[in-house]
Amino acid sequence: MTPDNSPPEFLDVLLRRSIGSNASDIHCSVGEPIHFRIDGMLNKIDSSELEQNQFSSRLAEEFSNFILSTPQQKQLALRGSVDGAFSIDSEHRFRFNIYRRQGQISFSFRRLSNTIPTLEQLGLNPRLYDKCSLQDGLVLVVGPTGSGKSTTIASMIDRINAQRASHIITLEDPIEFIHPSQKSLVNQRQIGVDVENFHQALVDAVRQDPDIILVGELRDVDTIRTAITAAETGHLVFASLHAGDCKTAIERLISAYPAEEQELAQRLVATVLRTIVVQHLLPRLTVKDQAPDRAAVSQRVLASEVLHANQAVSNLIANANLNQLSSIIQNSNEEGMWTLDDSLARLWRQRMISEQTAFGLARNPEILSQISLRTRA
Repeated sequence: MTPDNSPPEFLDVLLRRSIGSNASDIHCSVGEPIHFRIDGMLNKIDSSELEQNQFSSRLAEEFSNFILSTPQQKQLALRGSVDGAFSIDSEHRFRFNIYRRQGQISFSFRRLSNTIPTLEQLGLNPRLYDKCSLQDGLVLVVGPTGSGKSTTIASMIDRINAQRASHIITLEDPIEFIHPSQKSLVNQRQIGVDVENFHQALVDAVRQDPDIILVGELRDVDTIRTAITAAETGHLVFASLHAGDCKTAIERLISAYPAEEQELAQRLVATVLRTIVVQHLLPRLTVKDQAPDRAAVSQRVLASEVLHANQAVSNLIANANLNQLSSIIQNSNEEGMWTLDDSLARLWRQRMISEQTAFGLARNPEILSQISLRTRA
């Protein structure tokens, strides 16, 4: 795809319709109806007005020819899938994954924002921006797929870019948010296009005189270990990781090391870890006409957990006492920490999520009940 090309008519209409429907994702599979994900729910769209009841092989070919460069076409043929991102105009950008299934091609698109939101707009405490002034260490944003991890990190990188004279290197697959250099110099590298994989990109990055490194995802053992080394050797590293809570995230870091090195790994993680932000996007409830019953899902709301590595936390990590993390977080609200159960109780109390949703994600349902009763009193 070249930047000057206009998308095929049907692709342009489809993407703009998804924008009008506030869909987060689009799924196109040959021989199947097109689906939009709206407010977390997958919906078949009525495509009769688009004169396409099902997604066809002809459309798949048109889409591929527009979206994929020659190297990406080769990657699709070799690996069976390819990631990337493209813009249809100056305001609308989409991430994609194109993959083969049963001899046909399928497409998943995710709508990206060209405007980077603030932490407050995302539902997070703006005090987290304090971490943008750190000189070294590891800041993790964790959660399931689609929980907004990349957006949160982008918000923090945007703040650094605007306020610090630093060299920022981002390693992403694909590049989601474009960061034009402001006060900082920003170099963004796309995995699979500019460099083969995250591990190699991170090894390269530490030789490129960076102050801040963004690692789009800690996917494998080698990347995790190299990220920890980069944080230990004087770089501020932001990274995302798939984990449901702070304890699990720390366990993932330590388990990247062989069993005989895990005592050392505990001390390393205790030394380099600065902050963990956990994110979950949940269905938000609305109240119609002040009725006591809730309406169906209208949009999603962020539940979060935040841990800052103070001395007590670092000691727990170094001594492998991770089961006590929750109690430390609960007793450190004045330091800007809160547990996932704290967040769920607040959202439930404010009638932003249902009781079922709150208890379905709660790490300790009994504590969630106690928090909710205490805050309602």
